Amino acid sequence: MSQSAQFAVERLDGPAAAHALEAFRSVYAEAFAEPPYEETEADVSAAFRRFRSQTRKSTFVGALATTHDGEAIGMAYGYHLGPKTGWWDELTEPVPEDMRREDGRRTFGLMELAVRAAWRRQGIARRLHDTLLANNNAERVLLNVRPDSKPAVAAYRSWGYRKVGDARPWPGAPLHDVMLLALEGGA
Repeated sequence: MSQSAQFAVERLDGPAAAHALEAFRSVYAEAFAEPPYEETEADVSAAFRRFRSQTRKSTFVGALATTHDGEAIGMAYGYHLGPKTGWWDELTEPVPEDMRREDGRRTFGLMELAVRAAWRRQGIARRLHDTLLANNNAERVLLNVRPDSKPAVAAYRSWGYRKVGDARPWPGAPLHDVMLLALEGGA
């Protein structure tokens, strides 16, 4: 069976992603229970309270990878950052004003991307990423990643992301690399 025949990736708007919440949650819970994340059920519950509100954003986009029999094996989601985003305020060192300027279209924030362990190294993460960004009119993509998640950092670098700073996305969080990808043909 060819690689693409083993799984399918579907792009979902906010309402469709909200309807598929359990599929997103199951992938997230499994992937982020592993080191270095070691998220608990309480962490997962908090993430999916945010997910519910994120899916209501008009620019929300999700991508879900499933097997031929419907098992969720990967997921990604995000949305365009609004003018009042606090994302840039989380950096430990300020960046130039021109970099942090947001207008609701300029930057797509990649909130999460995860693939279940048994399905990694098959191109699923890249397909999720590309599906999420297909027909996206943003100039760039912004994400936070833990530097001790070496496979994720390596993947993002290979896809063209560059580190622009360090951030603590929430109080008590470990430092995260803030990475930026310029999109060709963006607005």
